[in-house]
Amino acid sequence: MNESGARGTDLLDLFDGVRLTPTQRRIAHCLVQHAPAVAYLSAAEVAELAGVSQPSVTRFAVALGHDGYPALRRRLRDLTVATPAGSADAGNELQQAVRAEMGNLDRLAGQLADRDRIAETGRLLASSRPLPVLGLRAAAPLAAYFAYFAAKVHPDVRVLDDGGSLLTDRLEQAAEAGASALLAFVLPRYPRETLDALRDARAAGLTIVAITDSPVSPATEHSDVVLPAAVGAQLVFDLHTAPMTLAMVLLQAICDAAPADTQRRLEAFEASAARRQLFRG
Repeated sequence: MNESGARGTDLLDLFDGVRLTPTQRRIAHCLVQHAPAVAYLSAAEVAELAGVSQPSVTRFAVALGHDGYPALRRRLRDLTVATPAGSADAGNELQQAVRAEMGNLDRLAGQLADRDRIAETGRLLASSRPLPVLGLRAAAPLAAYFAYFAAKVHPDVRVLDDGGSLLTDRLEQAAEAGASALLAFVLPRYPRETLDALRDARAAGLTIVAITDSPVSPATEHSDVVLPAAVGAQLVFDLHTAPMTLAMVLLQAICDAAPADTQRRLEAFEASAARRQLFRG
């Protein structure tokens, strides 16, 4: 479960369209992970929490368009005012978790207004032969879910869901076989082996597309294309509704990149499925 509060994802609006340095991304990530507590901390305390210098926190505030950290802190307090626990409109904790996911999906819908970016990313992944798909630990089921359907329209999808020393071998083998891009699912708590794999993939010459939970995720430092989709953090374990939705949107873009090939492959699969009587009804 993330440490962020109910309004934590609202903080991400502060960073939209802002090009942050790695140090500034570290501060931003700290703000999201520890909302709303950070809204009442001094610049020195935020610096200590994020492991950066106090001047870095001040420069971060200015980069976001504020006169200094006090102005940013006032903005943080406005964004992190949580709904009162006893509010009749809030519902119980389970209802609140579901409604938070609805908010995550609404935020994702807003991001998808830029169809050109998704279409370009779809073309990038469609042209990679093979197409390696990385997802370790909590992200492994999302990688497998995406790859299951992607394999129906792409001739060579390779799921990378095991870490260890063999992972680098498989990345290098994919690149040697002709892969030009890697799709990576990078979700909290951001396994170190996933970030190491992104470095290895870049060293192998692959263009990295990352579906991750925020534009200040640690994955952004190692990725060429970052597609954020917020993760629900209201229950004991995270909810991945928005990342899974984004994965299917991206698969649609892959299909749209080569509609004739997509149709041919889908028809071939349906004919094979009917011949083998794979499904009932």
